[in-house]
Amino acid sequence: MFNIALFGAGRIGQVHAVNIASHPETCVYSIIDPYQEGAQKLADKYNAVTQSVEQAMADPNVHGVCICSATDTHANLIELAAQHGKVIFCEKPIDLELSRVRDCLAAVKQYNVPMVVGFNRRYDPQFRTLKNQLEAGVVGTPESLVITSRDPSPPPAEYSKVSGGMFRDMTIHDLDMARFIMGEDPVSITAHGSCMVDPAIGEAGDIDTAVLVMAFPSGAIATIHNSRRSGYGYDQRIELHGSQGVLQASNMKENLLEYWGDQGCVAAKPQHFFLERYQAAYIAEWQHFVDVLNGQQPECTGADGEYALMLADAAIQSMKARQTVVL
Repeated sequence: MFNIALFGAGRIGQVHAVNIASHPETCVYSIIDPYQEGAQKLADKYNAVTQSVEQAMADPNVHGVCICSATDTHANLIELAAQHGKVIFCEKPIDLELSRVRDCLAAVKQYNVPMVVGFNRRYDPQFRTLKNQLEAGVVGTPESLVITSRDPSPPPAEYSKVSGGMFRDMTIHDLDMARFIMGEDPVSITAHGSCMVDPAIGEAGDIDTAVLVMAFPSGAIATIHNSRRSGYGYDQRIELHGSQGVLQASNMKENLLEYWGDQGCVAAKPQHFFLERYQAAYIAEWQHFVDVLNGQQPECTGADGEYALMLADAAIQSMKARQTVVL
């Protein structure tokens, strides 16, 4: 049984707590959160203890850390965990500044500890099957990839001020997914963004609507469509066109019932929120971390987190300069 110290008792911390406690090889050992009431409530739920950062890091009974705290704490916690020899799981992003990410990962390398970055969409069963089918040669050589990601509704404008912006907060998942699916790193990126949903987001210096195009060494092209508002649910789709056909991973719907009549067809909307859509992905992601605790090499490493942030920064540069950025 691996004892896990969970940093962060908020929404995503609670998601991971369920999966940690549900897995036969891990338990929620301790909760670390500056909001003591929330930390204690979650600790009571899982028969865990509350600890300070220093106590958790120095505790020899802690085998791994699950970092789900505020973004600006991630890098410091990663460095401390590395120094104390803890196996690390960290939600994305590692940090909003690329230089800080690189300093942090240098510590991980120095202390030679395994680290997994939480790009959960890599573990989604639908997207993973698409990736496996591509690798099996079902559609031949990949030629173009289209990723659609639209949130059901925009976040508060205040969130934009602390999130690092849409490309670093939302699009970063799709940038990582494009690399993961295509199996190669892009050579250029072109990004267009605007504020079409909430004027307050624009006033905060962010965007809510974007299209990005990436070119790959093979000649393949990936296009990402993003919006902070869909109006019909959480829109998550991938289409991969190859030399011998096309692979599509469509939306997961609220139900599979369809009504057909004289006026046409009525079907359910996509699932409304990311916690519903990616529930299976979070479970599979945690299973991979358990495999890493058991000695397997991480699939999604700090280097992947660094590269995704680098692409997000390049997208911001492209959008502001209104030109393609060569990587």
